[in-house]
Amino acid sequence: MSGSGSTLMCRDCGSEFLFTAGEQEFYSERGFVPPSRCPDCRSNRRREREALASQATSVRSTGSAYREPRPMFPAICSDCGRPTTVPFEPRPGRSVFCRECFQNHRDEYRGA
Repeated sequence: MSGSGSTLMCRDCGSEFLFTAGEQEFYSERGFVPPSRCPDCRSNRRREREALASQATSVRSTGSAYREPRPMFPAICSDCGRPTTVPFEPRPGRSVFCRECFQNHRDEYRGA
């Protein structure tokens, strides 16, 4: 890259900003395309995305905005024999575990 910076035009606010030689080298080394927004607009855009992600996470955690709560089905734990509820309909011949026993078997299901 060249030894000096270059002036670029921000696509959001239309102002000119300096794309320094150090920034050019950084972008080039990592295969990034030159920025199309000035540092202020990039920062504002990042904050907007983070705020939207935060809102989506808080809405998702309530469960009400995306779907109804999953139906729960009664079952008997295959290990300890205690009654439990599970978020799927148990099938004959398939093991069903309560929360505690499932944690004990979790590694088996992860392929460990």
